[in-house]
Amino acid sequence: MNLFVRVLILLALCAGPGQAVAQTGVAGPQRTGRIEAELVPLSAWAAPGSTAVVAVKQTIQPGWHTYWRNPGDSGGATTLAWTLPQGARAGDIVWPVPERQRLAGLMNYGYSGVVWLPVPVEVPASARVGTVLPLTVKASFFVCSAEMCVPEDLTLRLDLPVREGAAPPDPRHGAAITAVLESAPRPAGIEARIALENGVLTLGAAGGPLAGRDPGPSYFFPFEGGIIDHPAAQTGDWGPQGLTLRLQSGGETRAAGLTGPVGGVLVTAHGSWEIRAEPGAAPAGTSGTGVLSEAADAAPAGPEASNGTGLAAFAQAVLFAVLGGLILNLMPCVFPILAMKAASLAASAHDVRHARRDGLAFLAGVLTTFLLLAGVVLALRAAGEAVGWGFQLQSPPFIAGLALLMLAVALNLSGVFHVGGGLQGAGSGPLARLPGGVGAFFTGALAVIVAAPCTAPFMAFAMGAALVMPWPMALLVFLGLGLGLALPFVVVSLTPGLLARLPRPGPWMERLKGLLAFPMYATALWLAWVFSRQTGAESLGLLFGAGVLLSLGLWLVGGGQTERGFGRRGVLHLTAGAIALLLAAATGWLAAIMPAEIPVTEPNGPPVGATSAPWSPAAVEAALAEGRPVLVNFTADWCVTCKINERTSLTSAGVKAAMDRSNAVYLVGDWTRRDDAITAELQRHGRSGVPLYLLYSPGSAEPRVLPQLLTEGVVIDALKTAAS
Repeated sequence: MNLFVRVLILLALCAGPGQAVAQTGVAGPQRTGRIEAELVPLSAWAAPGSTAVVAVKQTIQPGWHTYWRNPGDSGGATTLAWTLPQGARAGDIVWPVPERQRLAGLMNYGYSGVVWLPVPVEVPASARVGTVLPLTVKASFFVCSAEMCVPEDLTLRLDLPVREGAAPPDPRHGAAITAVLESAPRPAGIEARIALENGVLTLGAAGGPLAGRDPGPSYFFPFEGGIIDHPAAQTGDWGPQGLTLRLQSGGETRAAGLTGPVGGVLVTAHGSWEIRAEPGAAPAGTSGTGVLSEAADAAPAGPEASNGTGLAAFAQAVLFAVLGGLILNLMPCVFPILAMKAASLAASAHDVRHARRDGLAFLAGVLTTFLLLAGVVLALRAAGEAVGWGFQLQSPPFIAGLALLMLAVALNLSGVFHVGGGLQGAGSGPLARLPGGVGAFFTGALAVIVAAPCTAPFMAFAMGAALVMPWPMALLVFLGLGLGLALPFVVVSLTPGLLARLPRPGPWMERLKGLLAFPMYATALWLAWVFSRQTGAESLGLLFGAGVLLSLGLWLVGGGQTERGFGRRGVLHLTAGAIALLLAAATGWLAAIMPAEIPVTEPNGPPVGATSAPWSPAAVEAALAEGRPVLVNFTADWCVTCKINERTSLTSAGVKAAMDRSNAVYLVGDWTRRDDAITAELQRHGRSGVPLYLLYSPGSAEPRVLPQLLTEGVVIDALKTAAS
């Protein structure tokens, strides 16, 4: 046992006669679905003026892990925020040697299974014998698997008795904490130097416990990220005085070079030690005897961190994304756009070359737009923003622009103006679409934009997993979703046998074009309603004004097109139309940037369904403390799936009666406008967007996640189970 550990334990135990073991008054473990944590003591009690050692014990579920002080390429270190009596002071964490956790080309440093993080605590000399020392710590963990990371905050408490004399080790945890303290890395008189040349760091360490023996498999854990390339192999040699390691430089080192000493932990077959490597050439005697074992490159961190598991999770996410994209075609927000494209395909069904071109162009539009959206989401999240799928619909300017775009599409379908085809006859472009593949490409882009309000089954897992994967894998998951969305249209366009079964073009297509305008008018009105919920009545009035100006401008443009069809220039119509369109854009922008109105609380009328209250973690905890089940609905006004579920399955008389019988509390988390607390809660449950339905039962640590597509029976049965 080294001197540091002996001193630390002696300070904690204090010299004196042994006594009977006393109860420590531990508040008990706190749990989530992924981790259990508890504040535990090394000794049965503490003496006034001594140094006690306590530890945060983590019991991590299989397939999950937490992180060391330098988490590596992803994740975040465990942090402790203490609340202590006056005069008490907590020291730094004594970090055990971490595991090396490889995942999809990344290297993380952390812990799995059961781990203790010891912390020395100075007990004030004024502490009265016979009392307890209340120790409280807020432990913040990043708990990750191969698929996702979840931030967990647990408040832990330990009431440590204060007594005179030496205390025996705590019977439950004393031996384990002592073992951690004995094996934890400490300075050991090792001389270390580090140099950078051609992107390679050469770390030499000599003296102390390294002298005179083969160090065996060796590895260097830097205290700071960016110093080395964590996933790269660490190779080297050893000599009579120590060893030399060759490390690939990290991003910060490549950018700025070596700017000072490098601290870290050097692990060998004989132990682990803290070192501080000063810039300079390796000490003498650190090479020439042999080559370090190849085992230094191996870095398994347990099954959850293996490449095989990561690739399996990635493949599952891609499969679920494709399935979710296929089902997305049946959602009400996407159907009007796809109906337009299906009618367009019917127009060219008997021209196989044009049909194939349109199908591939539609696919390109879908995939390109998904890549753009995914890139924006991933970039914002990398910058620390809390965003998820559908984030753009939380923006009033985006909603206003999309509403006006839907109105323009509807007016186009109604024949008010034409795009790319002049006057439309029965045989010359009856769908008033952009020419050829360009129109198909932008129809695919439009389908993705309006698909954002909908979330299909299988999408939730795929999108939630994608947002915690490395960006190349995440982009492939988003592409899988786009492939699923475009697949039915592409399959039909590339299959001559299916195309031959479609009806031939004729007057019926002009009537279909007019009919398809009405879902687009309805979409524009719905978006205007969402806009009003985000802003207020005055902004909505301006948006209506922009819609009138847009309609006038497009009507004038259509008149100019008619004039040109009769051989006249139509300059007056087109000029007036352009002016009206500019005024429409200005009015729409003014509507979007007006400050949102403060909602006015309306008098409560007769409840149609269950009475709701705003969601917050405190509201959930308060209801559970009363022994009441809690049904949480994370929703948004722009989420079509959410609104369908609310109308059919959450506000019915049957559900209200079931909630009354079970004495349940109904909480609503409204994500219509950006709310970082809701975003964090969605991420905690592996979701990137709404809807999400959680049902908490008293006495259960984690909620039950209900299906995304609800029925009244599903909700009633779940409430019965929760109540029982």
